[in-house]
Amino acid sequence: MLRPRLALVFALALLGSACNTGPTPQTPSDVAAPPPQAETTASGLASRVLEPGTGTEHPTRASRVTVHYSGWTTDGELFDSSVRRGSPSTFRLDQVIRGWTEGVQLMVVGETRRFWIPETLAYAGVEGRPQGTLVFDIELLAIE
Repeated sequence: MLRPRLALVFALALLGSACNTGPTPQTPSDVAAPPPQAETTASGLASRVLEPGTGTEHPTRASRVTVHYSGWTTDGELFDSSVRRGSPSTFRLDQVIRGWTEGVQLMVVGETRRFWIPETLAYAGVEGRPQGTLVFDIELLAIE
């Protein structure tokens, strides 16, 4: 079952896509699969740091975070981007897909990380949502 907050976040993202004001992010060259240097957690979440952060605090499951992000399917289709909308997103980590909840907790403020999120940690086959492994570039802007 899709959490109501998650559905709201993505509904707003889709509505905002008509008001794109920022640049369209380039599709990463490694979008098809994690590179050998990516770290993989026990759950299967793979990631690599693109830009190190300056903070020292990590968010928790209950933290509200502000992020900029872009998401692609492994065939390179950009399906959502706060960067393209020109506005970061703020939400609680326990109200988004499991891959985000787990992955963003690895980050510190100022860090940008690329995640390869297996379908079981993403939408798990929910109709109308992106399918398969999803790739996100996430920049952690703030932790509340």
